[in-house]
Amino acid sequence: MSNTASGNLRVVVVTPERAVLDEAAEMVILPMIDGELGVQRGRAPLIGRLGAGELRLNSESGITRWFIDAGFVQVRSNVVTVLTAKAQPASEVTPEMVTAAANEAAALPATNAVERANKAKANDRASGLKRVADKNTSA
Repeated sequence: MSNTASGNLRVVVVTPERAVLDEAAEMVILPMIDGELGVQRGRAPLIGRLGAGELRLNSESGITRWFIDAGFVQVRSNVVTVLTAKAQPASEVTPEMVTAAANEAAALPATNAVERANKAKANDRASGLKRVADKNTSA
């Protein structure tokens, strides 16, 4: 991609259904399981676990925000590849979605290790949605 030669990263977001995003950015901020990670051109190769939350692309045209579910990221040769179960523009995240995700997480049982892990993942997703929705209302 010619944009990577001009000083930008290529950011690709893939869900099981399709590639949702393939854009150039000066910087991308990713929601990792233990905080945020900012990536710029020239970043050393990396593979990491994503947490549910906000993905931000900083480019000449401004900041583009997305909600992404947990998954994985690979950074290599100025290409950031995000593999996630779900990705949608942050502007589409509503308070109703947050409430539904929180209720769904609360309703899950937690009587064994697998159920506790699934409940924790659902709670993380609800928290990530809430952070994105809160920014939508404050913007």
